Amino acid sequence: MKQTNGLSRRDFIRQTSLLGIALTIGTYGVASGVPEIINVQTTGKTGIELLAWISIDTSGKVTLRNHRSEMGQGTFQAIPQMIAEELEVNLDQVTVVFAAANPKKFGPQPQEGSFSVRGWYKQLLQIGASAREMLIAVAAKQWNAERSDCYAENGQVIHRPSGKKLGYGLLVEEASKLTPPQNVPLKLRKDYKIIGKPMRRQDTPLKTNGTAQFGLDKKVPGMLYAVVERSPRFRGKVTRFDASKTKAVPGVKNVFMVQRAVFGTLTEGVAVVANSLWAAMQGRKLLSVEWDDSGFDHLDSGQLSAQMRENLGKPGPSEKFEAVWQSSVRKIDAIYETPYQSHSCMEPLNCIAHVQENRIDIWGPIQEANWIQADLSERMGIPKENVTVNMTFLGGGFGRKGFTDYPHEAALISKTMKAPVQVVWTREDDMRTGPFRTGASYACKGGVDKNGQILAFQMITAAQWIGQEWSPKPYPDPEPPSYNNGTTEGMLHSYLKAIPHYSFCGVGTRAPIPVLWWRSVYASTNGFAAESFIDELAHLAETDPLTFRRNHLPDKRYAALVDQLETISGWKSRGKQAGWGVAITECFGGICGHIVQVSRKADGKLRINKVIALIDCGWYVNPDIIRAQVEGSIIMGLGAAIKHATTFKDGKAVHQNFNTYEMPRITDTPYIEVHIMENDEPAGGVGEPGLPPFAPALCNAIFDLTGKRIRMLPFNLEDV
Repeated sequence: MKQTNGLSRRDFIRQTSLLGIALTIGTYGVASGVPEIINVQTTGKTGIELLAWISIDTSGKVTLRNHRSEMGQGTFQAIPQMIAEELEVNLDQVTVVFAAANPKKFGPQPQEGSFSVRGWYKQLLQIGASAREMLIAVAAKQWNAERSDCYAENGQVIHRPSGKKLGYGLLVEEASKLTPPQNVPLKLRKDYKIIGKPMRRQDTPLKTNGTAQFGLDKKVPGMLYAVVERSPRFRGKVTRFDASKTKAVPGVKNVFMVQRAVFGTLTEGVAVVANSLWAAMQGRKLLSVEWDDSGFDHLDSGQLSAQMRENLGKPGPSEKFEAVWQSSVRKIDAIYETPYQSHSCMEPLNCIAHVQENRIDIWGPIQEANWIQADLSERMGIPKENVTVNMTFLGGGFGRKGFTDYPHEAALISKTMKAPVQVVWTREDDMRTGPFRTGASYACKGGVDKNGQILAFQMITAAQWIGQEWSPKPYPDPEPPSYNNGTTEGMLHSYLKAIPHYSFCGVGTRAPIPVLWWRSVYASTNGFAAESFIDELAHLAETDPLTFRRNHLPDKRYAALVDQLETISGWKSRGKQAGWGVAITECFGGICGHIVQVSRKADGKLRINKVIALIDCGWYVNPDIIRAQVEGSIIMGLGAAIKHATTFKDGKAVHQNFNTYEMPRITDTPYIEVHIMENDEPAGGVGEPGLPPFAPALCNAIFDLTGKRIRMLPFNLEDV
């Protein structure tokens, strides 16, 4: 990076952009849930500051703040693109920066549930429109013109009759004194200039030229480094440790026991703090720790699977459902199993914390800024307004970096050291410690009537529920198993209108293994069981699988997706030399269908030829981001289906790095084609809905080609 008189180019741009007066405008969600656009003036070199989504300095430079984390899903582009559309500025005129956690200014900032666009698009459009109207009002007053004769375009206000123009920078001071208008009419979609267009992402140049700042890139003055030795079993306690050799390593500053909160459990470790990451890691290698592993089961994967299968029978039979099922003209039952999975983000966990007397500052790859702010405030006894959570780019998140444990651990280490400390997890720390995606077992029953329609459908789920982990109850849980309403997550809502008799139930499996959200959460496993079993019922009814689904989707939106999927894939013209499989799932406001094509190679081994994906996410911002997210979801789903799983032996995670937890390589990746439905539906999710259909569509394609039904993941494609 070019340096000028000790000032980096990045710092120069950041500081000079703050000169002059700025208009900062935002939205605040009031109790009624209706966003109110407000404007409060403050003094200082940043000019006017409110809910800082939009700032415009007197030179006309526009700064837009992204209040959500950016872990590759595209918020750094999509959120500014929404604001800029109504503000009437081009994105090449804009600087985008991250906003720190501040729920009073920005409202909820969690990055989960594919919520950034679907949860915020109306508010963000309104913010841009209100700012635009304030600027137009000032220009009209200066010209003594009618407001209706003025319009905004390309960062300036134009007087239509005379052609006179005023840039936003010349209007911002007076505009900042106005009361922002409420409920400004928004553009019709046909009038959009940048929304709906495949625009280049603002973060791509930063990530290709090396200037993007991820958590591991962040440095603060006086910062120390820490690594933590953690128990290889998930609830092990420190009995004693010998740090004599560790402390002899040059640069090691301190060695001490530390805890971190994992749901209702405080897990223990030994922190090694040094003046460099290398010294800390070398010191940890010489550390000797004895662990107390009593009081909890040391489970193997086989024992977990057996426990879940046993739990499938705990709800007991429903006499009413059993009678209907038995009356079916044809009926079938099957058990499906999915494994535990690691998040395995390409950027391992890391966090910088600086704890002072009545203040905490956090920097890092944070996925859930508000939650971490609130958690640290409560645990450390510091007012929430004195806890600042600064977000960097995330090298992947998938739910793991939304958890509170790693910032909590960093804060405790910083408090002990009375200095800023960056805690770094190695790949092995991450993959053997978790939390993980839960494994799951499914007992499915179904029957069809004489017309080939589903008469009865039942799915019982046995899995560890994420919600159970917040309970501090002793392990093992002495209470009866709990039930969870997440058992239908991933299944098409419209199915339930067409199936006359259905039953869903979930049994919570208790284990000492911590589990957490994993991209698309329960839908990633539910979808495999549900859509594989729907396919089994289609063959039981002797009906084309795509037609069978259409016959059970009475809502027009779902039927339209099936029709479009049939058209873009050429489903009706498919030959007999390849296997074709289809699956359609729904989660987080998005509906996605996949068609997978497989064939035999010359050596007789299976090959995935092509994946055709069609996503219905309703109103959308940037089609390039959507395609990238669905492609990434498919590759992640591919890995979980045929490449990797986290297994356990004697209470320890077996797979600790990519040498055994294999990721898909480019040679494993099939041709992927992504299409987007065009309709007038509200905005839905994108980052997660593209994953669940892949595994069932692949297995359904394999059945179509080979007649072999795969009901357990992962499997080796070459062994089929």
